[in-house]
Amino acid sequence: MTMTEPQEDKRPRRMRRESERIARLNQLADMGKLAAGLAHELKNPLSTLKLNLQLLEEDLADVPGVERSKTRLTTLKKEADRLRQTLDDFLRFAGRIELRTEEVGVNAIVEELVDFLHPQAQAHKVRILTSLSAEGPRCRLDVNLFKQALLNLLLNAIQAMPKGGELLIRSLASKGQAILYISDTGMGIPAENLPRIFDAYFTTKKGGTGLGLPTTRRIIEEHGGHIAVTSEPGQGTNFRVEIPLVDG
Repeated sequence: MTMTEPQEDKRPRRMRRESERIARLNQLADMGKLAAGLAHELKNPLSTLKLNLQLLEEDLADVPGVERSKTRLTTLKKEADRLRQTLDDFLRFAGRIELRTEEVGVNAIVEELVDFLHPQAQAHKVRILTSLSAEGPRCRLDVNLFKQALLNLLLNAIQAMPKGGELLIRSLASKGQAILYISDTGMGIPAENLPRIFDAYFTTKKGGTGLGLPTTRRIIEEHGGHIAVTSEPGQGTNFRVEIPLVDG
């Protein structure tokens, strides 16, 4: 019996991307059903816990000699808040997304986010540069969700440059797609971590939830788009975001 070698997947790259995107979204739809049940089971106990901790703190407010107990109560309240935030982050990642789209210019969204981030970038000695397409690519977007996705990428870029640097945002239109490049001159991503950065709960940040980039990818893919990343340790990172043009 002759062994046959595995057949190479010769489908066009865009077709493979679409197949992978649909598979991920189907998986997330199943997770979303579980997330709804999880939210119901956990939110009420967490709210009760937070309320009782607050009441206990008020009871101890005028009691002398219980400073250690008050400190422990403060810690417990912070942990309860962290658990609630983690739950909310998970729901945003795995819950059902209903897009409310409108035709908008991608450049305008970028310019608005740059204005918003300017003070924070300045505080971190990061210079934001833009090179936006003169064609002004237009897409159908849920503006708030798309801003959230881009904001995650821009904040990550600023945080990757603790000693300052440059953040470059470019836009162009090509082959029916609006393409955004978000490039920084930061620390870069180690090669062993690069394949995992879109995995849920993978993070190298202290206190990070590991849901920022997975949520960003989900939002982009819900718009029929695609995100990819390249990085060189010590040189910086470049994200490429593709979204279908209105007339694409």
